[in-house]
Amino acid sequence: MSQPTANFIEKQPNNITDNVSDSLRWPISQIQILLDLPFNDLIYRAQTTHRQFHVANEIQLSTLISVKTGGCPEDCGYCPQAARYHTGVDNQAMLSLETVVTAAKAAKDQGATRFCMGAAWRGPKQRDIDEVTGMISAVKALGLETCATLGMLKPGQAEQLSMAGLDYYNHNLDTAPEIYSEIITTRDYQDRLDTLEEVRNAGINVCCGGIVGMGESRHARAGLIAQLANLDPYPESVPINHLVQVEGTPLYGTAVLDPLEFVRTIAAARITMPKAMVRLSAGRREMSESVQALCFLAGANSIFYGDKLLTTGNPETEQDHALFEKLGLRSR
Repeated sequence: MSQPTANFIEKQPNNITDNVSDSLRWPISQIQILLDLPFNDLIYRAQTTHRQFHVANEIQLSTLISVKTGGCPEDCGYCPQAARYHTGVDNQAMLSLETVVTAAKAAKDQGATRFCMGAAWRGPKQRDIDEVTGMISAVKALGLETCATLGMLKPGQAEQLSMAGLDYYNHNLDTAPEIYSEIITTRDYQDRLDTLEEVRNAGINVCCGGIVGMGESRHARAGLIAQLANLDPYPESVPINHLVQVEGTPLYGTAVLDPLEFVRTIAAARITMPKAMVRLSAGRREMSESVQALCFLAGANSIFYGDKLLTTGNPETEQDHALFEKLGLRSR
């Protein structure tokens, strides 16, 4: 190990506390050093951090349902719901309130504590907000935490969601700013940051992460983690997605990311955002049990749970229970 790397390990405080408002608390260069650490050193650091702020063997379960599927006007290169791509995902009407509540009850019965509702919109219209707020209130009444991902929000919409009882709003940054335009051209990075500000100002918890495996470099992954970690405050919930390649999308055929590189990204998220729930999200179906176990060791403590994740598959609940049993993990 080179001396600069060794010094970095020794000099970084073990007690990473609330000092997240400092400018560039985590510059990209430091996160790059983290990602470049020997694997065992990185995992040790991440697990040590994890145990300081979380119950060591506890996993939070979330279930995600698509309340409005397909027909999105955006051009996100990874998304099968974009209307311009031929992926076999049709433009569907919004689910009824009864359907959503039934799904939420089933999720709760299966152990989920958070219920997330997603819609394939650039941003919701007022009539959409009116329907979704009814869903939020009904799900909240079941005793579940509520989360929504509806696209970009206009001024005042976040406040309406908050009044309905929304606990979390998901709006991912997706990737580092310098390569964002290679993935999406129909909105820019500032649009995403503006929506996050609307959410914060409305008093809603932020769920914000990104997607790895889109052909980006390790430096770009460091840039994504830096953007997330330097939000003031950093997100309460950080979903890390592994690209699910869907035929018909521009990113189909991208070279597959090495699984250990994904684990490194989880570890960097845990170290730089110690109090956040770091969630294994899209792509978990393609991960072996061993890779998932390494992700939990690296500090992931939340998963999306159920047989479907928006329009792509997710491990069956029975498989998840079996894996938790093998690893000695318990849900919360």
